[in-house]
Amino acid sequence: MSKMEAKTSLLDNMIGVGDMVLLEPLTEESFINNLKNRFDHSEIYTYIGSVVISLNPYRPLPIYTADKVEEYRNRNFYELSPHIYALADEAYRSLRDQDKDQCILITGESGAGKTEASKLVMSYVAAVCGKGQEVNKVKEQLLQSNPVLEAFGNAKTVRNDNSSRFGKYMDIEFDFKGDPLGGVISNYLLEKSRVVKQPRGERNFHIFYQLLSGASEDTLKKLKLDRDLSKYNYLSLDSAAVNGLDDAANFRTVRNAMQIVGFMEDEVQSVLELVAAILKLGNIEFKPESRVNGFDESRVKDKNDLKEMCELLGIEQSALERAFSFRTVEARLDKVSTTLNVAQAYYARDALAKNLYSRLFSWLVTRINESIKAQTKVRKKVMGVLDIYGFEIFEDNSFEQFIINYCNEKLQQIFIELTLREEQEEYVREGIEWTNIEYFNNAIICDLIENNQNGILAMLDEECLRPGTVTDETFLDKLNTICADHQHFESRLSKNSKFLTDHTLPHNCFRIQHYAGKVLYRVEGFVDKNNDLLYRDLSQVMFKANHSLMKLLFPEGNPNKVNLKRPPTAGFQFRASVGTLMKNLLTKNPNYIRCIKPNDKKAAHIFTESLVCHQVRYLGLMENVRVRRAGYAFRQAYEPCLERYKMLCKQTWPHWKGPAREGVEVLLTDLQIPNEEFSYGRSKIFIRNPRTLFTLENKRAQCLEDLATLIQKIYRGWKRRTEFLLMKRSQVVVAAWYRRYAQQKKYQQIKSSTIVVQSFIRGWKARKILRELKYQKRCQEAVTTIAAYWHGTQARMELRRLKTEARNRHAVSVIWASWLGMKARRELRRLKEEARRRHAVAVIWAYWLGLKVRREYRKFFRANAGKKIYEFTIQRIMQKYFLELKKTLPSMSPIDKSWPARPYLFLEGAHTELRRIFHLWRCKKYREQFTEQKKAIFEEKLEASEIFKDKKTLYPSSVGQPFKGDYLEMKTNPRYQKLNNLVEEKVILADIVNKINRANGKGAPRVFLLTKINLVLADHKTGQMKASVPLSDLTGVSVSSQSDGFFALRLKEGSASAAKGDFLLSSERLIEIITKLHRIKTSSGEQINIDISDEFLVQFKQDKVCVKFLQGGPKNGNSATCKRKNNRLLEVSVPSP
Repeated sequence: MSKMEAKTSLLDNMIGVGDMVLLEPLTEESFINNLKNRFDHSEIYTYIGSVVISLNPYRPLPIYTADKVEEYRNRNFYELSPHIYALADEAYRSLRDQDKDQCILITGESGAGKTEASKLVMSYVAAVCGKGQEVNKVKEQLLQSNPVLEAFGNAKTVRNDNSSRFGKYMDIEFDFKGDPLGGVISNYLLEKSRVVKQPRGERNFHIFYQLLSGASEDTLKKLKLDRDLSKYNYLSLDSAAVNGLDDAANFRTVRNAMQIVGFMEDEVQSVLELVAAILKLGNIEFKPESRVNGFDESRVKDKNDLKEMCELLGIEQSALERAFSFRTVEARLDKVSTTLNVAQAYYARDALAKNLYSRLFSWLVTRINESIKAQTKVRKKVMGVLDIYGFEIFEDNSFEQFIINYCNEKLQQIFIELTLREEQEEYVREGIEWTNIEYFNNAIICDLIENNQNGILAMLDEECLRPGTVTDETFLDKLNTICADHQHFESRLSKNSKFLTDHTLPHNCFRIQHYAGKVLYRVEGFVDKNNDLLYRDLSQVMFKANHSLMKLLFPEGNPNKVNLKRPPTAGFQFRASVGTLMKNLLTKNPNYIRCIKPNDKKAAHIFTESLVCHQVRYLGLMENVRVRRAGYAFRQAYEPCLERYKMLCKQTWPHWKGPAREGVEVLLTDLQIPNEEFSYGRSKIFIRNPRTLFTLENKRAQCLEDLATLIQKIYRGWKRRTEFLLMKRSQVVVAAWYRRYAQQKKYQQIKSSTIVVQSFIRGWKARKILRELKYQKRCQEAVTTIAAYWHGTQARMELRRLKTEARNRHAVSVIWASWLGMKARRELRRLKEEARRRHAVAVIWAYWLGLKVRREYRKFFRANAGKKIYEFTIQRIMQKYFLELKKTLPSMSPIDKSWPARPYLFLEGAHTELRRIFHLWRCKKYREQFTEQKKAIFEEKLEASEIFKDKKTLYPSSVGQPFKGDYLEMKTNPRYQKLNNLVEEKVILADIVNKINRANGKGAPRVFLLTKINLVLADHKTGQMKASVPLSDLTGVSVSSQSDGFFALRLKEGSASAAKGDFLLSSERLIEIITKLHRIKTSSGEQINIDISDEFLVQFKQDKVCVKFLQGGPKNGNSATCKRKNNRLLEVSVPSP
């Protein structure tokens, strides 16, 4: 069987119709029934030509395994059953092999599975593209950007537990081999109003709940947060817990994803501080306070949350409190300060919260782009993935729904345009005559919204910029005046009389007839949401915050760059973004995924026909099928077509020898298919009506049955003959084996009889010899036994005689020993009695002599005799102690810690004090030997000890090295005479250091000169001065705690020396350099901050780079090596001690 015959097809084992273009008859009812039939059989994907329809199954399906990826890899689009992998593979192969930039447009309403579809596309592309360490790193970063953006941009809604509340477009960049190089993400219209208010049954953005559920107690304490959700006004409690969502586990996933993408630890902490500050901001409440002029002024009720928020962001509390009470309006040279009432204060608070979150989200997207962008500048191929909100029709539609539906109108317009263009290009490419197709062009609706003069967005911007009182009602009046005659605009207050009695159209609303149906918009909030104003006072307070991100998020708050020009409106910005997106999409080859939600209950196995029908209508799927079928419903290359249907014609079966096109022509002629039902292209056969295709399929199925019967018949005959031949061969083998067995048995019987006769004869002879041998043996044994008995009798008689003699001798010895023992015991008792008597006499005599002496000397004794004896004894002991101490004193070295042992316990205090006095005296004698120069060196060593002892591993190795200072001999070395003349002050330290290059982490040697005023870096070969930094501009030094010689000189921000950023240097004499810097700064009355940490930031021009020190032996020796990991990280590998 050939390779083509082994493959399956879209038409094989098809449940319903896999491609809606082949649906017959084509009606909306048959379209929905076909979707339902496939959905009930777990077939969630269906084609409309090259468009994929995806139904959300609300349950896991076993169709996304690694085996499935391999099954669809490098296969034709229509070769297998419909799947999202087929579209992803087609797009990737077109990009890789045909050098065509691709875009994948994923649309559908909330809960239809758009985000999951984009993840599946990205995971498939990651699985089939190249491998390698760098490629895998890029793929992992691209995939891990999703959890970060979902945490900050997704939320639980009534329609979807993980609804994307922003539009996302990602350009994935590939090299010429098809390996990913990086990517760029664009975001559109984050629903920032959700931060301050959520509809009933919905939640705020995921990150708030993940932070409170998953962060450690220590982290929450640093962020001044409590785990109780009820303590925060911005978090809705009625749907805080979501089935199937583990916020704690997701928080850990987000932290890990941020680390993989490339976020530094201090950046993650800064982001969490902003999230915590937004929660604290929502708890700030206001109260009115009457003023003298009769106006109410807002005041903060409880300042505790305000204080904690200011501490998190480094904001001056009084300045923020004033910004919530007053507003400054600037007009050219005038400034007017007005008070804010309570309602305006709450508006300012919510506006600040929304702006903080939306700008933080934009910064996150920018930061992710910095990490995942392609590092090389070679020509790239691009695959774009668009995951954007679908058409929205709610009971209450506002500005957000208006903007979203405008975006979908533009996407529908480009969808129809690109679909028709693709169809036309294929017809032209194949040489088929193009037939003009009638379709609804929604350009008139887009013009109604985006026209620069009379469009709704233009009029809304005009109202927002107009002086005077501007309200939503004045905006609606303007619409009623200008758009009243437009056929797709409806309003009850317009001049068009047919809507005056339409009670379904309220007075404060207008209705637009979109391509997907009519949508009623309530104008309330249109002006405020389009203005999106943040008071300048709040922007300036945020800019002054002592926080790493605030100046980046609020650049307009810079007092040195005050811009009185009104910022662009939200509608203007979104229209510009959509325009840029449309231009981008028009340059790429489009691929479409239309996502459909089968039910509103988010449950599996439920298909709500009315809901699906509504989505089919507004997605324009029926119109898409009609466009596709307007020319030819089905097209296929000649080779697979001939392989599939060749059995229908005797001339083409089983093998066609000529070109495939001629074989197809012969086949269709033989089948007598009318000529108007098909056309021949250059490489494909085009079939006009699906009925023709199904006729071919039915004939093929019947022919396959006939072929199967024929194959069965031949197979059964072959099988029976094979069985017969096998049985015949078996009978011959059995007969041969039986004859062999019979002869072997007869031979064995004769052999056994002969052996029996032989054994009997041999037995008789053996028994005869045995009887003779036994008789001889019995005779020999009898003689031996008689001799043995005689010898035994003689031996026993001699033994009895010897025993009798021995007993007599032993009895005499025992009697004599008993007599001597009794005599010795009597003598011992006598001697003991005599000794006791002598001892008693001696004791009595000693007592008597003692009594006589005491009676004799009692009259000479005095009352103070005991005291004198004690003093004499103590004096003698002390004299002996000092004489012994004199002999055993330690050496005169101050570092000698030995001391004689204490002889008596009562001398403990004196012994310790003498040791201290001796050490002080010894040190004094040692110091008297110092010269002034040597004293200065020891003072520097002492200062180095205070700075580095027990803090840096390199310090112990520097203790024994004297601080020389001028290691280059600047005055006598002719190489540096010119440089020495340029330096006016005395050179305190001169040495060669390595200046670290931020681009590659390699060092360049420089001459390092230190004077009391300046710090100079010069070229070590030519002596040319490279940099001269006043010591007054030096604010700090950063070093690691390990044994390396790297140190960073931090310069004062804004100074002339800091234009090119800080200096990252490396020197073996790091201890001496920093000690001398510290002495110079201290002597001039200034302080220098010395930061000892294994991870610190260095400012290079406009970017901050993290320098991280790791333990581990470098490959090139025992010295520390520096390597650049990415744009924001330098890693220094330090040898293990």
